[in-house]
Amino acid sequence: MEFNQLQKDVKEENGSQHKATEGRNNIFIKHSKRGGWTTFPFILGSMLTLTLTAGGWIGNLIVYLITKYNVKSIHATQVFNVVVGCMSLFPIVGAVLSDSFYGSFVVIALFSFVSLLGITLMTLTASFPSLRPPPCTNKFPCDSPSKLQYGVLYTILGLACIGIGGTRYTLASMGADQFEDSNSVGIYFNWYFFVFYAANVISTTLIIYVQDNVGWAVGFGICVVCNTVGVILFLSGKNFYRKIKPKGSPFTSIARVIIAAVRKRKVSSTNQEYNYDINDKSTIVPSDSFRFFNKGALKIESDGSKTKSWSLTTVQEVEDLKTLIKIMPLWSSSIMLSGLVGMFNNFIILQALSMDRHLGGSNFKIPASSFLSLDTLATSITICLLDRLIFPMWQKLTGWSITPLQRIGLGHVLNVVGLVTAAVVEVRRLHTARDHNLIGLSMGIATIVPISALWLLVPLTIMGISQAFLFPGQISLYYQEFPTSLRSTSTAMISLLVAVGFYLSTVLTGLIQKSTSWLKDDLNNGRLDIVYWLLAAIGVVNFGYFLVCAKMFRHKLDTQDQNVDDVPVLG
Repeated sequence: MEFNQLQKDVKEENGSQHKATEGRNNIFIKHSKRGGWTTFPFILGSMLTLTLTAGGWIGNLIVYLITKYNVKSIHATQVFNVVVGCMSLFPIVGAVLSDSFYGSFVVIALFSFVSLLGITLMTLTASFPSLRPPPCTNKFPCDSPSKLQYGVLYTILGLACIGIGGTRYTLASMGADQFEDSNSVGIYFNWYFFVFYAANVISTTLIIYVQDNVGWAVGFGICVVCNTVGVILFLSGKNFYRKIKPKGSPFTSIARVIIAAVRKRKVSSTNQEYNYDINDKSTIVPSDSFRFFNKGALKIESDGSKTKSWSLTTVQEVEDLKTLIKIMPLWSSSIMLSGLVGMFNNFIILQALSMDRHLGGSNFKIPASSFLSLDTLATSITICLLDRLIFPMWQKLTGWSITPLQRIGLGHVLNVVGLVTAAVVEVRRLHTARDHNLIGLSMGIATIVPISALWLLVPLTIMGISQAFLFPGQISLYYQEFPTSLRSTSTAMISLLVAVGFYLSTVLTGLIQKSTSWLKDDLNNGRLDIVYWLLAAIGVVNFGYFLVCAKMFRHKLDTQDQNVDDVPVLG
């Protein structure tokens, strides 16, 4: 039915151009056999296994560095931040390569093999003691890794970062490209995030438990198997994917707009004709915002017959640049938020290492890194409740839906609440340490305080709920607001937030450690609670900045007299 209507509309629009229309319809028929829900198990299956791989090696990296490489705890968190930052930065590279040159399929296939190489070599470091420093047995200071051992470790981490970073968000965009209607895209993103968080829960519980209790080589070996399965699954769907042909670098057109506008900065726009794309039938009117860039699309005699050059661009290219400029302040308001989340995750692991991690009265001991799975589990459950119960019920009762911006704002608020709760838990832990005279006993990792680490469940749950609002809201907002040519880049912007945020958290951690006595390798001798209060205060200020940016932001659909609230958020 929809196809017949589309065919009818095309014929009415082109009239006598019947042959051209027939050719385009043949192309449509050819592509209609690909994509859709047929590709769903291949893309989601490969994303599941690759996420299991990533969680298995990155989730327990701090503990691996401390226990196997004799790295001091605070330094281990900083190394972890840099690694996560790099892993989150490479999706931008993957998005550019995908959008501009090779397409999503080639990029994902290549980076998944790089990931497999990295995790395989990581398994070797756990299998051969010569690749690590001697164990630290009741002596201080412990032997540090040699330059060669550090070199091997960092090379492996680099490969894993490139591989995992280059596949995660490119997979998200490729999956969305398989569907033509916004409702299916929304449902896809809903399932994508659910599977993503569920895989993180599994990796940060089962795989990390194997690493801590069975052996690091076995744990990393499981990751190798998962990565291999992911590669096979993804390649198996080759004949079913709808492949979007790269149209050249969209960033080139952005640069052309800026250069063309600068060249024509003295040209008057009065009585001048604008250059529209030859395939653009809508001939949109250039907007009044950032009107300086409109000069790039002005036609003057010196442009000759060229429709696209470094002195002449199209109106659509000008408007695409304006869209990016408008959204950047709002995007920047989440950088600090990402940094706060990174510091929270690191400190939670250190807190867990210094608390009683036994479950009840049993001998079962929860791995320290597995506590982050509580955060992820809370996020997964909250996403399901929000999109399948709470949001539909809210819309039915009030008649209006919650927008992506509102989801992000709620995430900001809950993030601050989570940091405050973490500070309260740390105050209680330090009081218990003082009551048992555990202050000043160790120069290395903190002596375990007889207080249940299950207290960390409260701040972790709150932070998990906040992320259920934040990240789906962000990726939905950017996907609908970014120009079509930058769709892969739009989803990778979330990853860029994580990258910049974790780099920022590394800087903040270093500054706090150098300028105060609050952060110690032995948490019992520091004041982590004050650090949490400081982070909460920063979160409040950052939320104010977000409100200002949100107030000034105008949705792209506003210019078309459409209500952004009608756009599906996640299905």
